[in-house]
Amino acid sequence: MTAEVKKIAVLGGDGIGPEVVGEALKVLKKTEELFGYQFETESGLFGGIAIDEKGTPLPQETLELCKNADAVLLGAVGGPKWDNNSKELRPETGLLGIRKALGLFSNIRPATVFDCLKEASTLKPEVLEGTDLIVVRELTGGIYFGEKFRREGAQGEEAVDTCVYNVQEVERIVRQAFDIAMTRGKRLASVDKANVLETSRLWREVVNRVAVEYPEVELEHVLVDNCAMQLLRRPSSFDVIVTENMFGDILSDEAAMLTGSIGMLSSASLGEGSFGLYEPVHGSAPDIAGQGISNPIATILSVALMFRLTFGYHEAAASIEAAVKEVLDAGHRTGDIAVDKSKAIGTTAMGDLIINAMKK
Repeated sequence: MTAEVKKIAVLGGDGIGPEVVGEALKVLKKTEELFGYQFETESGLFGGIAIDEKGTPLPQETLELCKNADAVLLGAVGGPKWDNNSKELRPETGLLGIRKALGLFSNIRPATVFDCLKEASTLKPEVLEGTDLIVVRELTGGIYFGEKFRREGAQGEEAVDTCVYNVQEVERIVRQAFDIAMTRGKRLASVDKANVLETSRLWREVVNRVAVEYPEVELEHVLVDNCAMQLLRRPSSFDVIVTENMFGDILSDEAAMLTGSIGMLSSASLGEGSFGLYEPVHGSAPDIAGQGISNPIATILSVALMFRLTFGYHEAAASIEAAVKEVLDAGHRTGDIAVDKSKAIGTTAMGDLIINAMKK
């Protein structure tokens, strides 16, 4: 039986983006050989390079390419070259535009601690033992998108930011988090501030209602301040964390630093159904672009995340993740994670080692 062809829109972007995406594409090819999958990839301009060539960070043809794909693989965008551009002509504006146009309402950010890299974290190794969690952050609602204004008050000028959530917004992100928990350890921590905020009380009500549909998932409600403490005290006790926009913004960065190396972290932005945009957390690093020394692991792990969340290719995802662990355990490092920089390997060498370590 021939595997269904999956279409992937490839947006290399700027700086080291095309370099790390190139290694991820080699991983896709390897999974075709090992597991019989079929992928059809097509590249599009996005970010700064699109501004230079098309006059906009998100050309219409790129957007159409993404809309017609099953998933999007993105490298990185931005750089000092475009820092002084107007808002409409900044690479980051393309990111906001593509999320809105594709209906991407959740950000998924895993934080896995590799045993061989424990020393890179500021936490004690024994605290980090077994840490493997995912933060699911609501991306399009809350205080970031509520009404904002200034006014004259009794004590002078006041600034107001409004936090608004409706039932539908909460339900779709929570249901997504439950679905992800079902593919992992079947534990979900819902983070809110229900002892103070009315939006959090609504959030908790919706979570409890949806939880009835997932009896296999162990649900825990955690206040956001307590969650921030527990991420440092007992990070391994978390499996999937779901929370609103601002809390998720803060907690996902905290969780990322548990690993000690933000440059190795993958992420996904998801909408309704299985469609997703996958990208490394790191930036475009224009200072090292073109030198062949960037770390492709975050982008390669983003492919594993794509396999899990969009395609349901769990065996292939596990193969990629195991290969990354094997290569790191063997002591191979790119410059950003190497203790002895003289022994660091390049982008292509790291990608090749991971590909060669993949097994069915």
